[in-house]
Amino acid sequence: MTQALNVLGTALVPCSYDPLTGWFRDGCCNTDAHDAGSHVVCARMTVEFLNFQMERGNDLITPRPEHRFRGLKPGDRWCVCALRWREAYEAGCAPPVVLDSTHAKALEYVLIEWLRKSAAPTLG
Repeated sequence: MTQALNVLGTALVPCSYDPLTGWFRDGCCNTDAHDAGSHVVCARMTVEFLNFQMERGNDLITPRPEHRFRGLKPGDRWCVCALRWREAYEAGCAPPVVLDSTHAKALEYVLIEWLRKSAAPTLG
């Protein structure tokens, strides 16, 4: 198995273990052919993005214990679908992106310039 790369061309860094995110619920925005939504963009949730998704029928706020999902709140990091992130970007409410943790597959859906423009500040 080859090592997953991020949009910067380096090794993919975990996005979040709390809440536990990722298509495989491994903390990383890894993907495979079964991931129809391409959950590859590591984003830091904002009120605007969560509300935008809710308005479109993608409720990321309400806990779903049956799916081991506690619901998201502003500040949480989460692997979001690349096209959902793009939709929010085009509407002016995309959440900040963690470039090191965003899978290279995201570049099939969004421009690197958009991701860089939306990059979350790095912690020092």
